[in-house]
Amino acid sequence: MSGEITPEPTVPLRERLRAALPIAMKARDRVAVTVLRSTLAALDNAEAVDRPAAIDEQLAIEQIPVGVGAAEVERLVLTPEQVESIVRAELTERETAARQYEVAGRPERAEQLRSEAAVLSAHLAG
Repeated sequence: MSGEITPEPTVPLRERLRAALPIAMKARDRVAVTVLRSTLAALDNAEAVDRPAAIDEQLAIEQIPVGVGAAEVERLVLTPEQVESIVRAELTERETAARQYEVAGRPERAEQLRSEAAVLSAHLAG
């Protein structure tokens, strides 16, 4: 190894968002905490799958499985591209809403949404 530098693997976007949340909480950055929680929740929701309804329709009520884990199904695994797409959609949603609030005469809410969009934009660039 003659002084060669191995490039560090890039940290996935979702992990950057997760890592930024406790930092924002400690810094009491309400804007960042709000947008990070919301975006991470959107990612979690995208991984959820519906439990097939047909499972319970064919059983008598006393045969329906109950208890811990009875309704568990494996969650979807998002690709890095899907994660980025969801984060970009969250960013676009905030930018669009900010314009609408501006038109409606609510500049303070528009500014808050633009600040949230800036937080997401910074993580997308990183």
